[in-house]
Amino acid sequence: MINVAQLSWSIGGRRLLDSISFQLAPGEVVAVIGANGAGKSSLLKVVSGEWPVQQGKLSYDGEPIKGICKQALAKRRAVMPQSSPMNFPFKAWEVVSLGRTPFGLNNSRRERQTALERLELTGTGHLAERYYTALSGGEKQRVQLARVLNQLLSSQADHRYLFLDECTASLDPSHQHQVFQRVQALTDQGIGVLAIVHDIHLAAQYADRVLILKDGALLDSGPVKDCLTPEAMVEAFSLHTHRLNHPEADWPLLVARENPLVAPHIPDIESADVAVG
Repeated sequence: MINVAQLSWSIGGRRLLDSISFQLAPGEVVAVIGANGAGKSSLLKVVSGEWPVQQGKLSYDGEPIKGICKQALAKRRAVMPQSSPMNFPFKAWEVVSLGRTPFGLNNSRRERQTALERLELTGTGHLAERYYTALSGGEKQRVQLARVLNQLLSSQADHRYLFLDECTASLDPSHQHQVFQRVQALTDQGIGVLAIVHDIHLAAQYADRVLILKDGALLDSGPVKDCLTPEAMVEAFSLHTHRLNHPEADWPLLVARENPLVAPHIPDIESADVAVG
């Protein structure tokens, strides 16, 4: 279990995280939601070990993260950022094979076969021989998911964790669900998942619990049905919504009202000053 206690983080006098506490257990999906600038990516960077702990405590299965070396940490958790710029002429399967770097690479035939298996898990097996730089944004995201799966599924660690930072941002709706179904399936293997999600309904459908951030602090946390409420949407996003019951399943739907903005700041076009030249 990952245990986060009173975690705070500041830079340049600005507090990005403010006394956040929560736990991530093996075999569960926890979604992190909040408005732009709420601290979601900052939280993921600290909890994943990319940024050092400044204030508070962070431990993996009872072991403080500061005592875990980088290679050992890479065998216990994998991170998929919002984007993964790569300008090298690597084929997709070669990018996926990079996920096994912490474990040492075997012969190229074995590595390629393993990479192909991971690509199939994300529905990208047909892209194996394509150059990564020639792929669309959505295709790159799915190849990167195959890379982090290669990293996690190669590990023999007792507990493994996956961190996702808006991994479906460039995907069409069908592939968004495909990715989250694959992520949810990882929990059957005891992998804990912390995912930053902008689509509230993806969080509602696939997460076990949610963390709602506002201004770097934890506004609310708990089961999806308890936290995804119209009141929370007003507080976190300044958005008026109606909550509906899904017609086929047991998760909520939050639909924007006709006049959804709590405090709209849309200037009158006729009265707006326009700079010309």
